[in-house]
Amino acid sequence: MSDSLERSTKINLLKESIVKKLCEVLDKSNSKGWRKLGEIVSSDRRFKVSSDDMEMCSLRVLEVEGSPSLMLLRLMGERGCTMGHLTDYLQTLGNSDALQCLKPPALQILIQPQSVALICGHNLRLSCHAVGKSPVQYQWFKSREEVPNSFSPELLISPVQLKDAGFYICRVNCGDACEFSQWAQVDVLNVTMSYAPGQSYQSIDGRLKLAIHPQSQRLHVGETLQLECGAVGRPIPRYQWHRNGVPIPNATKRKLMIPQVMQDHHGRYRCEISSSTERMWTNEVDVVIAPRISVQISGAMECSEDDIYAIGGDSCELFLNSLPEQLYATDKVALLIGNLSYQNHPQLKAPMVDVYDLTNLLRQLNFKVVSLLDLTESEMRNAVDEFLLLLHKGVYGLLYYAGHGYENYGNSFMVPVDAPNPYHSANCLCVQSILKLMQEKETGLNVFLLDMCRKRNIHDESTPNIVLRVTANIVFGYATCQDAEAFELSSTGFTNGVFVKFLKKRLLDDEKITVVLDRVAEDMGQFDATKGKQALEIRSSLSERRALTDPILPSDSADLVHAHSRQWAKAHELPESMSLNFDCGAQIKLGFAAEFSNVLVIYTHIVKKPEDMSFCQAHVTDFSLDLDVDPKEMNRETPEETGIYLLSSSLPQHCLYTRLSSLQKLREELVFTVCLQGTFAAMDDDHPIFWTKSVNIGKPLIARLDLHRAVRRNSCLQTCMMPHSPSQSPCHSPGPEHQHHLHHGSHQDYNRLSPQHGYLHISEHAQGAAGGCSFSCYDQLSQCDFDRAYESDGLLSSPGKLSIPIEATEDINELQAVFISSLHLQPQ
Repeated sequence: MSDSLERSTKINLLKESIVKKLCEVLDKSNSKGWRKLGEIVSSDRRFKVSSDDMEMCSLRVLEVEGSPSLMLLRLMGERGCTMGHLTDYLQTLGNSDALQCLKPPALQILIQPQSVALICGHNLRLSCHAVGKSPVQYQWFKSREEVPNSFSPELLISPVQLKDAGFYICRVNCGDACEFSQWAQVDVLNVTMSYAPGQSYQSIDGRLKLAIHPQSQRLHVGETLQLECGAVGRPIPRYQWHRNGVPIPNATKRKLMIPQVMQDHHGRYRCEISSSTERMWTNEVDVVIAPRISVQISGAMECSEDDIYAIGGDSCELFLNSLPEQLYATDKVALLIGNLSYQNHPQLKAPMVDVYDLTNLLRQLNFKVVSLLDLTESEMRNAVDEFLLLLHKGVYGLLYYAGHGYENYGNSFMVPVDAPNPYHSANCLCVQSILKLMQEKETGLNVFLLDMCRKRNIHDESTPNIVLRVTANIVFGYATCQDAEAFELSSTGFTNGVFVKFLKKRLLDDEKITVVLDRVAEDMGQFDATKGKQALEIRSSLSERRALTDPILPSDSADLVHAHSRQWAKAHELPESMSLNFDCGAQIKLGFAAEFSNVLVIYTHIVKKPEDMSFCQAHVTDFSLDLDVDPKEMNRETPEETGIYLLSSSLPQHCLYTRLSSLQKLREELVFTVCLQGTFAAMDDDHPIFWTKSVNIGKPLIARLDLHRAVRRNSCLQTCMMPHSPSQSPCHSPGPEHQHHLHHGSHQDYNRLSPQHGYLHISEHAQGAAGGCSFSCYDQLSQCDFDRAYESDGLLSSPGKLSIPIEATEDINELQAVFISSLHLQPQ
């Protein structure tokens, strides 16, 4: 590079390391520091620095690690100052140390060695290139030992062996100057264990390639769990192991080892493998932990269960028969539905948080979970159909519903978000109909957790005739008693309803499911805010000690199990993150996360931009009209601004975020546009320039299951048919004259809790009543508050930019005192 070119280079393009050294020198000097430099620059009309500018620079001294010199250099760079100008100013200043910072070093490493993961038997090549004022010499090291005959800029080991794995560094000498390169880690994979299907490893092009998948294991308590995975790529991949969808703390290596496993270590394991631009997942594998049974015979020896029959004796057989039987599930499947954004009825708040928290807890118990928000009638029926496809003999099936509901003649009905006002049984889903279909699958355990009101629907006189089989494996957990409401307490927090607030504290207990629910009922009974108004009701025909913590022992029907697993996996396949390269030289990372099975989060991050580009930002746009995305809530700088409250703490920072909900409505593959906007410092008008790329990510998450389709003939609709079904007597909303009449009956006493308005409220702002199936939410006389009125600490009415915690950690006694002291009816 010529001297004239160096002098013409703008100082805002200086390398960060040079700027840092220069600022350190100018900040420390009193007589020849940044103040004197500012005075010299201010005399130059081309880059005049005002007294206000100098005052702004001086304020940086008060900041932690603040640098007034850095502020001054930025001001000079914004006004077109070049290296030539800066050199002249520093010569006038007479600061030789500062001038020395601008001179090229006697030895400079231009290319650093990069960490790499590769296959045993391939060629390893590490590079380190440097320039200096005299010939440069190289010496490679592995840890602290010199690598023999490694005197060139490139270290080549061919073929690489397992023993060659480790950390490498290069020492560079140029005369009296000496520099060390950065460390490079080399990971060598032995893939004789397991090859990823359909992949080739003949060369490394820098992209991640999955080479080793973990294998399923069956262990006994006390044994050591060892799982291994591996990927090749440059730089070396990062690893994070997950169990039941939850990251395992400190499990960030290729090999996962857990000595002396316990019963609660059973579950489904997989590893997330990532680089700066890519992310992929290994296969998910089952780890089954069986209890180790040992007995002492005649006080002389200790035998395992496998040894007892070899010893023989009727007493041994009798002893084993007297031991409590370990119960297993062939699989565990859960469908969680939260309806809150109703079209014709009061909207709810807590279902979103309830579903999210239960999803995370059930995954820790090794459940395959499908979590969905805001489903219409047809979508709910199709979701139940897909749920039923996951069930087979011995499976534990769990259905949780949070939203409006009612109960007639012992049958419970879940209300979709598009239900008319008033609604009938034909517009809703009958829980007992779903149970009947589950029984046909010969499931091992059927658990229903219904977080809704159970008031009678006076607009529905149908009497469904649903004949259930007599099975000893059914458990119902109702959030409230028959003919009563379930409450939602509203305040400025963001937390669960009453039922889930107490349920999530007990759900992981290793107890019979009915015992768990009994303890939840006792906890709810101590909550003064709802005492005498809401109580958990448990109905059970369970004759065995079935628990949600029971381990999974897959059935012998391997093909059937794999088919069900593939079906479940469809609803949880996230698009892989991708790197987009634009013609201007910018590189964008496009990442994805799932908040629910039908809610996708897209985030964009600038990985690289041209040095002369002063501003760069990437937006996503042009989404399908099926998703009904609000442009005002797209491409926000914080997750909370776009409605992402529950994942905010786990998303990467410094991105633009977009939340896509209702993915079940997506009829075609999701195609959208990534728009890059940039401005260049050299342009006088500062008008932005745009580049676009079209991205197709297929059908993500639940969209793959096509829940938008028409209800199939063999769906749960057949068992929900009532005399007043849409095919016989369509439902209509009341006419305007009826609506007007009902509005006149809205005056009531707000100082007490009305038995017909199940809503507890401690906010001063009206947020709507909870009359789910009445003609109008103002109708006092209809006794129609059949909706779910949660106890929730509420969504923020005006979400700010602060991160909102997912789980409530408030002291329950303090919360009770607040509720009791300010209890009054929700204003209409």
